[in-house]
Amino acid sequence: MFDASLLCRFTSTAHATGAKSMPQFTAGELEVMQILWEHGAKKPAEIQAVFPREIKNAALRSVLAILLEKGHVTRRQVGKAFVYHAKTRRNGAFRSMIAELADQFCEGSTRTLLFNLVQSEKLSDDDIAELERLAKDTSSSSPKRKKS
Repeated sequence: MFDASLLCRFTSTAHATGAKSMPQFTAGELEVMQILWEHGAKKPAEIQAVFPREIKNAALRSVLAILLEKGHVTRRQVGKAFVYHAKTRRNGAFRSMIAELADQFCEGSTRTLLFNLVQSEKLSDDDIAELERLAKDTSSSSPKRKKS
């Protein structure tokens, strides 16, 4: 059996090579982004109303200012309030965060990251069948690589 944990070490390939990636989200930033992705453009009071935990207005505005500075959200003024909109797409953020995990823990290998995820989870027969179907669909739809 393949032991992917032997291949995974804490390194940051992106940092070592100077590669640029999307700025990392803090937990609070990700909570705000989740709301904007799920509910669309919102005013701070509307975000606060659906926030998953209690958050003070000043703290929320601070998170929004950081997201604006990082380029993850845009805002436009409507009356006296600003309306915030997610500029970074959920799928792009997801892919970036997966790449970051692979860089930090698996020397940039998403394959090794995937093997570690599969090994660490208790997968049902249905889960395994779905993974096999997905792997088969992906391999049959991607162009064949030439062996070097």
